[in-house]
Amino acid sequence: MLCSCTRTAHLGDNELYWRRNRTLLGLDVGSSAVKAVEITLHGPEPVITGFAHMEIPAGSTAADVLPELMKQGRFKARRAAAALAGPSTVVRYVPMQPMSDEELRAAIRFESDKYLPFDVDECRLDCQALEALEPEAKTRTVLLAAARNSLVDERVAQVRSLGLAPECIDVDLFALANAWELCAPPEADGTPRGAVALVDVGAVRTSIHVLANGRTRFSREIPIGGTDMTAAVARRMSLDPVQAEEAKRSGEADEQVAAAAAPVLEDLANELALSLEYVEHHEGVVVDEVLLSGGGALCAGTREQLELAVQRPVRWWSPLEGLRVDESRVDVEQLGRWTPTLAVAVGLASRVRAA
Repeated sequence: MLCSCTRTAHLGDNELYWRRNRTLLGLDVGSSAVKAVEITLHGPEPVITGFAHMEIPAGSTAADVLPELMKQGRFKARRAAAALAGPSTVVRYVPMQPMSDEELRAAIRFESDKYLPFDVDECRLDCQALEALEPEAKTRTVLLAAARNSLVDERVAQVRSLGLAPECIDVDLFALANAWELCAPPEADGTPRGAVALVDVGAVRTSIHVLANGRTRFSREIPIGGTDMTAAVARRMSLDPVQAEEAKRSGEADEQVAAAAAPVLEDLANELALSLEYVEHHEGVVVDEVLLSGGGALCAGTREQLELAVQRPVRWWSPLEGLRVDESRVDVEQLGRWTPTLAVAVGLASRVRAA
């Protein structure tokens, strides 16, 4: 059930006709909050038809708040896509001999031992060739994604406990890419888009995904996030964690918050710069800009610090850009407040186009 595809398949007009009003819920279960976005196909058009966000209180777990999240969202979807992240998931770019997709899926389990930190029998894995099968080519780059069985089973159980059928279990990194593919501006005059780095700063980790001309070229998770910034603010400003988080969000003491979080932001910026340097030297692509999302990135000074480190434009991007919202079912003001945190949930729900 682990899905590693980074693009959602496009359906033909006839197929879209029969799949009108299909609905899928994207369920993002984080360490500090849970988010859900519902997308419904109105003909070929994806429309936001549901949204909910809930913080996970101290001492509680995601399982404690998920039922209330569903009640709050009043979703109509009966299927959901969820995702995994963290050290129990693995994403690797593997060079393999040219072979058909069917042969690839049979061979990948034998190759995966070299790339997994756990036994292949302890995990679910999936793969996808990133290049067309060319007879003259000596190798073919293959994207390998794997996650421990226990983690996959836990997420499936969470989805089913809410009365939903699990459509797929994805990886946060790929959901991020799918969100960008859903809302990315069209190519001008047929000119391919340049390479972009999607950087989503969560509570405990930052996801980096580089796309060039619609193709995934690099993925990485950095174990630095908004919680680290909150802790730094708490120490520097002599606040408790709740007060420090409020100081980050309120914008009332931005200069002090930026100064307090600067050491954490510097570490994050250095890791991002190293990642972009690696992908440019090893993949031969030039990353034109960095697109920033995630609740952790809302800390004052984040965009400026990252831009200084990578020496290229860093801007916010909205995973809802270009999408219509059903205002009769969605609180638009609340949706706008949490938009920067919804990239993973939107990317998961975008799979409605291929469901």
